[in-house]
Amino acid sequence: MDVTIFHKLLVSAIQKNASDIHLQVGYPPLLRVNGELLEVKYHPLEPEETEAVAREILSHTFFGDKIGNISELDVSYGLEGQGRFRVNIFRQRGTLSIVLRVIPASILSFAELNLPPVLEQVANLRRGLVLVSGATGNGKSTTLAAMLEYINQTRRAHVVTIEDPIEFLFRHKLSVISQRELGSDTPSYAKALQAVLRQDPDVILIGEMRDGETADTALKAAETGHLVLASLHTTDAVKTINRMIGFFPPDQETSVRKRLSDALMAVICLRLLPQKSVLGRIPAVEVLRVTRTIQECIRDPEKLAEIPGHMDKGRDVYGMQSFDQNILELVKAGKIDLDVAKASFSNPAELERALMLEG
Repeated sequence: MDVTIFHKLLVSAIQKNASDIHLQVGYPPLLRVNGELLEVKYHPLEPEETEAVAREILSHTFFGDKIGNISELDVSYGLEGQGRFRVNIFRQRGTLSIVLRVIPASILSFAELNLPPVLEQVANLRRGLVLVSGATGNGKSTTLAAMLEYINQTRRAHVVTIEDPIEFLFRHKLSVISQRELGSDTPSYAKALQAVLRQDPDVILIGEMRDGETADTALKAAETGHLVLASLHTTDAVKTINRMIGFFPPDQETSVRKRLSDALMAVICLRLLPQKSVLGRIPAVEVLRVTRTIQECIRDPEKLAEIPGHMDKGRDVYGMQSFDQNILELVKAGKIDLDVAKASFSNPAELERALMLEG
């Protein structure tokens, strides 16, 4: 696969609204469209073809010709006039494989992304920790970009992002945005976070919370009056809180629970579900706002399981919602099929009862 064909594949992926492109030796290229992997009409790739694509991608990065030393690597790649891609290059069975995530050309608003209006309130926060979570490919980066762009359009702030790699490119509006990339600009999230506190930030974005050192520094930044936004690969609010606590040694659990209960402002969890009757996916969103009651639940491990119930009750006053509440809304509005809703609902029988009661 030469560079011209590779670029044509990227353009085709954009035109088909693919979210990902897979290049693996022994198989034709694959596109993920609406959550499904589809084969491209092309011969099975040879080792030299994936290596040629990897060399083309790396030729535009800090890593240059270091292809022989790669076991796995995250970089970004741009195709002028077409779009940008987040790229993961990795070795499997001794050959190079490549997965490219398509980054939308424009940063969409909360409304355009079908996200709840309460996210504007969250983005208006001046301090504290906000966690955006979800499985891979469920909209975390897009949601964080929408939050940053909202801040960019509505207030004067210095925003510093730490990403691996840089995905969305921001232009200064009311805010000044400094974007730092692991590898080319800084060696690690932890090192970048230690330095960022000396860069007069108002808002800090951490592309991914990966370890205890990063989590500790993020908490310190939130505790000292900064708004910190970060993503985690967790599937609901309770698991997100547990993951944050789990980054630290067991002997620190009590103090970490206290710190987290004081610093955490909100948890936004995302699941993309197939839409009914039209192509594309729509987000189901869980929103946790940290009230005094939620603070008590975070501090006391025996009360953590009570959080979903408090989310259900906190909708009108705080804009909270559980996944079940939002999924019920989506199926009632005819936006997702009942079978899709059942597969995502915590108890499908309860979903049917709720629909019968309201029907």
